[in-house]
Amino acid sequence: MSSIIFRTSAHFVTVLMLVFSVYLLLRGHNNPGGGFIAGLIAVIAFALLMLAETTGYVRDRLVYPPAVFAGSGVLIALLAGLLPLFFGQPFLSGLWWGKMGSPLLFDIGIYLAVIGSVLMVLLNVEEELS
Repeated sequence: MSSIIFRTSAHFVTVLMLVFSVYLLLRGHNNPGGGFIAGLIAVIAFALLMLAETTGYVRDRLVYPPAVFAGSGVLIALLAGLLPLFFGQPFLSGLWWGKMGSPLLFDIGIYLAVIGSVLMVLLNVEEELS
């Protein structure tokens, strides 16, 4: 899509969607929302940017490859699940230190895993088709 209006507005909307996804991530461990939904919104933001620009443009803007996001997210979520075992509690039990807790760590892991895995598939499919 080569419309200058679409390309310009896509950049603004992408930033707004990424900020909203971080808001949902931080809000979600106590209320509806959380890592999965926030990750999907972040991927939609990157997909919008991919439609406005190219897949190479999106890959250049990512600090790490999507596989690194997915792998580190799975490891963080697994760590959040294993952490209660060291305190004599069952797997995936919530540990709280004030307002911070292991559910937020789990949500961050899911957030990164969703972004990495869906973005990896999306970028690879788009590159195969073009």
